[in-house]
Amino acid sequence: MENDICKVWDMSMDEEICVGILGNMACFQDICMSISKDGNLGQVLLQRLCDSDSPTLLETNRLLLTCLSQPDVANIWVERIRENPSVYDCVCFIMSSSTNVDLLVKVGEVVDKLFDLDEELMLNWIKNGSRQSMGQSTDDSPEELPDFKVIPCVLEAAKQVRSDNPEGLDVYMHILQLLTTVDEGIQAIVQSPDGGKDTWSLLYDLVCCGFCQPDDPPIIIQEQKTVLASILSVLSAIFAAQTEQEYIKIGKNIPMIGSLIRVLQNMEDCVKRSVDNSKESKPEETEKMGVTEEDFHLKILRDICCELLSNMLQEMTKENILEGLKQGHLNEQKCSCAFQNLLPLYFASVESFLEVLRETDQTLASNLERNFPSLRLQP
Repeated sequence: MENDICKVWDMSMDEEICVGILGNMACFQDICMSISKDGNLGQVLLQRLCDSDSPTLLETNRLLLTCLSQPDVANIWVERIRENPSVYDCVCFIMSSSTNVDLLVKVGEVVDKLFDLDEELMLNWIKNGSRQSMGQSTDDSPEELPDFKVIPCVLEAAKQVRSDNPEGLDVYMHILQLLTTVDEGIQAIVQSPDGGKDTWSLLYDLVCCGFCQPDDPPIIIQEQKTVLASILSVLSAIFAAQTEQEYIKIGKNIPMIGSLIRVLQNMEDCVKRSVDNSKESKPEETEKMGVTEEDFHLKILRDICCELLSNMLQEMTKENILEGLKQGHLNEQKCSCAFQNLLPLYFASVESFLEVLRETDQTLASNLERNFPSLRLQP
């Protein structure tokens, strides 16, 4: 016992292990409550976010996420973080400079949880244009931190985790989506020095070169549905806010239209497979599995995809359509899929696209009118 106690004592002298032990203990509700109500301990833990040791940072963020995930104590930590400006600086510093993927994912999960819990805190972080007071200084705190803006920091972290951790990318895309749920967040993107080009370029590359590729099986959409919903939601918000920016012109984004239609095609295939499987199952088995004609998350993705696609189709010129046909992003099958999903809600957008298409490819336009009688020109 004496040896065991000595080992525990030695372990408790290691900062990383000490925070890690607290993190494990916080998984129990009563202990989590005790840790959270200790104001002095709370301040010490938040100061650890300024530590230069990656393992300590990882364990600190794991502990914070555990506490923020407990409904009974989450508000205590949200309020504590709101009152400590240094948290913003330290979190942004980690996101913008760390190459430790595990740490970036955990920090992202903390930020995602914070923004989901408290819109006011998110607004404060968006508005932090200049460096705030560092609060209580510690020996472990950086002497100077640059001026941080949260969106460039989130983008940098997303680039770091992109290839190594799909779940981490999902987290950072959801953070961007939460930021664009408020007008201040959208303006922070489109009024940045680059006018939002960095954000658009990263998300464009993810959609057109990363996800839902032509040679991927349609079922892949089930794995990508949540991250795609976040990405397309942000793209839709930027497109609606920055129609005058050069990088957002349709001529530079024709492959995006092809990718959006491919997303819809893959979703249709998944829904069809789901329906076919439910018909083969016994009614009681179908009810038990919760099989429906359209997965809830797929429906969300479809709605977001259709909104962005309708806005982009409405902006297409004759030259854009010719280029889309030439590159293979538009054809009768793809246009039919788009119309099937867009009608009747986005009738005006489809009608506008079809009007330009008649001037570009009369045969294709006639075939589509035959398949969709409501779009026929009235004599």
